[in-house]
Amino acid sequence: MGTRTTKGTAGRALAPLLVAGALALAPPPAGLDGRAWRYFALWAGVIVGVVAEPLPGAVVGLLGLLVAAAAGYLGADPGEATRGVLAGFSDGTVWLIFGAFMFSLGVERTGLGRRLALLLVRRLGGSALGLGYAIFLADLALAPFIPSNAARSGGIVLSVVRAIPPLYGSAPGPTARRIGSYLVAVAFAASAVTSSLFLTALAPNLLAVALVGKATGIAIGWGEWLRGFLPAGLVLVAATPWLVHRFYPPEIRRSPDVAAWAARELEALGPPSAREVRMGALGVAALALWIAGGRWLTPTEVVVGVLALMVVLGVVSWQEMLAHGPAWNMLVWFATLVTLADGLAKVGFVTWLASGAAHRLAGLPPAAVVLALVALFFTLHYLFASITAHVGALLPVFLAVASGIPGLPLRAFALLACYALGLMGILTPYASGPAPLYYASGFVPRRELWLLGAGLGAFFLAVLLGLAGPWLMRFG
Repeated sequence: MGTRTTKGTAGRALAPLLVAGALALAPPPAGLDGRAWRYFALWAGVIVGVVAEPLPGAVVGLLGLLVAAAAGYLGADPGEATRGVLAGFSDGTVWLIFGAFMFSLGVERTGLGRRLALLLVRRLGGSALGLGYAIFLADLALAPFIPSNAARSGGIVLSVVRAIPPLYGSAPGPTARRIGSYLVAVAFAASAVTSSLFLTALAPNLLAVALVGKATGIAIGWGEWLRGFLPAGLVLVAATPWLVHRFYPPEIRRSPDVAAWAARELEALGPPSAREVRMGALGVAALALWIAGGRWLTPTEVVVGVLALMVVLGVVSWQEMLAHGPAWNMLVWFATLVTLADGLAKVGFVTWLASGAAHRLAGLPPAAVVLALVALFFTLHYLFASITAHVGALLPVFLAVASGIPGLPLRAFALLACYALGLMGILTPYASGPAPLYYASGFVPRRELWLLGAGLGAFFLAVLLGLAGPWLMRFG
């Protein structure tokens, strides 16, 4: 076992080096200079490293920046190169990601997230279908505040879902289909839909918006994100629990005991604590400012202000913030990816790629090109085990292609590509942070999870292209 693990780690460590080395040694394509090609080789190696993860993603990104600086891609002299290495840490969106992760710490530590989930289960848990909607709405209620769907869905929501099947003698194995399989399938689907509904529901959403801004100059705010996805989002929220119930039905259709269980759990929690109330008030204030306060404060300023108030009001301590590793990891990881992705444009690779692709797509209706590119962008996630890696590897390339096509509605395309990120998390047992957690629950066998992912993925993509696409191209 140990030998296999060591060999696997060595293979993962060699993969990015082999990819980067092979590309760097290959002759550059026609029309692209050697410097830009070698930078792309470095970028490809970093992305393979992020996917294979021989080291934490943040460390892979830092090593990529170090090589870029040493090779002169980030500046002609050491001072300029240092500023280039640190450029991502001055990006407002990177700090918004960091702040949103810290914000989720308050929701979890105060117990507010679990209370909201239990309140919905108590209200809607009288039937299996109602319970499916309760689970979906619980994720929906938490999504604007927790940008990690692994923490939100795989942590808070799944902890509630896991407690329900034993009430009906449903466990992984022969009794899973009584009710457990349905509940896990709905929760998994909910994690994908809610991740696309709100800008702050998924960390890669924020990274994608930053890359869109750098590549195209298009700024996408919290309110615009929600308005653009709302027609498709409402349909997905309304239809998905029913669709799973219809095609992956539970054997037990009524669930009166669940509401009583949720009531007991809420009683054990007691009345909302002062910390929960303060966290809830800060959450409402942050949402209001994200939606309507853009004239006075940027989203990054809002979240930084909320973080300060969380400490001042005793919601969480500064020591708890310092100990929140995922937030600091994301700060470094995304800062490096933003800087490295920006380099693709600076060395001319993006311009070369866009002109070549635009030439091949010339003559096709721009609307058809938008839909085809988004469908391809979505489907290619079968090759990725990380939405963040997918964003870093493919979004700059697809934006470059779209930018080079005359008449193409670029803002609509950028939004559709960004919306696809959360939805593609349903495709495979490794497609997103929560996916392995739901697979590991044992309630949905691997074959069934793949089939569910393919079916729901096709439905999600059809709704995205059929509703959000025309909506954005007409009114966006």
